[in-house]
Amino acid sequence: MYMPSTVIRSFSYDKTKSRLRIVFVSGKVYDYFLVPEEVVEEMKKAFSKGTYFNEVIKPNYQFEPIDV
Repeated sequence: MYMPSTVIRSFSYDKTKSRLRIVFVSGKVYDYFLVPEEVVEEMKKAFSKGTYFNEVIKPNYQFEPIDV
C-alpha cells in the first residue's frame, strides 16, 4: 500500500504469516512479526502512518531488517 508519508514509503501485509513489511523512505526494509490484521487495518486508517508506526508497531513487535 502506498501513501504520502515523510517516513514510510509503503507497507504490505501477509495474512498467512501475520507479517507486516514496511519500506521506509530511506530505502530500508523491515519485517515485523505476529502483527494482528486489526493493527494493520488501524495503520491504514491512521492520519499519520509514521506516528502510528512509532507508537504502536515499533515498540510492540519483533522485527528484522531485510536486505533488498
